[in-house]
Amino acid sequence: MLQAIYLRMEEMGVGIVWLLRAAWILATLPIMVALLPLPGIGWFRSVLLGFAKRGKVLRSNSRLTVPQRFFSHFYVVAIFWTTMLLVAVWFYAIKSLPSLIEQDFFSAITSHLTGGSHAFSLHKSISTREHVYNVWLSVFLLLLMEAQVVRRFYETIYVFNYSPSARMHILGYLAGMFFYTAAPLSLCCTFAPEVFDFVKNMVAEFIVKGKDHMSRPEFNIWMFVIPFLRLRWYAWIGAAIFLWGWIHQLRCHEILGSLRDKTEKLEEYVIPYGDWFEYVSSPHYLAEIVIYGGLLVASGGADLSLWLLFAFVVANLVFAATETQRWYLHKFDDYPHNRYAIFPFLY
Repeated sequence: MLQAIYLRMEEMGVGIVWLLRAAWILATLPIMVALLPLPGIGWFRSVLLGFAKRGKVLRSNSRLTVPQRFFSHFYVVAIFWTTMLLVAVWFYAIKSLPSLIEQDFFSAITSHLTGGSHAFSLHKSISTREHVYNVWLSVFLLLLMEAQVVRRFYETIYVFNYSPSARMHILGYLAGMFFYTAAPLSLCCTFAPEVFDFVKNMVAEFIVKGKDHMSRPEFNIWMFVIPFLRLRWYAWIGAAIFLWGWIHQLRCHEILGSLRDKTEKLEEYVIPYGDWFEYVSSPHYLAEIVIYGGLLVASGGADLSLWLLFAFVVANLVFAATETQRWYLHKFDDYPHNRYAIFPFLY
C-alpha cells in the first residue's frame, strides 16, 4: 500500500516537472524565433512586439490593454504564492526530514560496522541525504525569490509613478501572471507532490484533532540556521550574484522612478543616467538576468527546469530591451549612441 502511494507521488512529481518544462519551452520558442535575423519573419516579430509592448513604447487604442499600474497584481500574486510554497517546504523540511536523516544515518553506521554487507542501506542513506539537501536548498532559493518579489511590489507602490495613459497588452498581463506562478514553483517542483501530501495531512490532522491536540515538534533556532550553514559553496556564490543584481536593479528602478515630476510631468520622458545606465539602455533588465542567473548558480545547475526558466528570462528581456533601445534612439536625437541595448560591449 505504502509503495503504491510512493509510486503515485513519484508519478505526480514527474508530471509537474515536465509540465513546467513544456510551459517554459513553449513560452520561450516564439521569442527565440523573433530574435533570429531570418528573412520573412518580420510580420511575426511585429505581432509578438504588439503583445510585448507596454508603457512608453505602446501607443495603442486597442481594448485588449490594461493599465500598466496593474503590474502590482503580479507581485501580489507572487508574494502570496511564493510565501505559501516557502512555508510549506520549510515546514516539510523541519518536521518530516530529520527523522529520515537519523534513520538512514543509523543504517549507514550499521553498514560500516558490518563490513559493507549492507551496501543497499548505504546507497539509500546517501540518496536520502542528497534529497534532504535539495529540499533545504529549495527553501534557500525560495527565500531569495521572496526577497525579489517583495522588493518589486514595494517599487510598484513607492518608486514608480506610472503615467495614467501607460498601458500594456492583456496577453502581456497574462504572461506576467504565468511567470510569477511558474517561476517560484520551478524552484521546488521536483518534490512538490510530497510537500502537498505533507500539508494535506497536516490540515486533516488539524480538522480531526483540533489545535490543542496537534503534535508539536520541538523548535529551536538551530533548526533554522544549521541547514543553511551546510549549503555548498555554489549556493553562496549564487546568492552573492543574486544580491549584486538585486541591488543594481533597485538603483536603476529608483533612477527611472525619479525622472518624472510627480505632479506636472507625468507624460514627459527624459534620458536616464547613472549606475548601469552609463553602459546599457535597459540596465534593470540586465539586473533581472543577473538575479535569475544567481538563482541558477545557487541551485547548482543540475535541474533542467531552472535552465529553462533562465532561458525564458534572457530571451524575453533581450527582446524587450531591443524595442526599448529602438524607442530611445527614435525619441532622443542626443541619446548616447555608445550605449548597448542590454549587454555591455556585446548587445
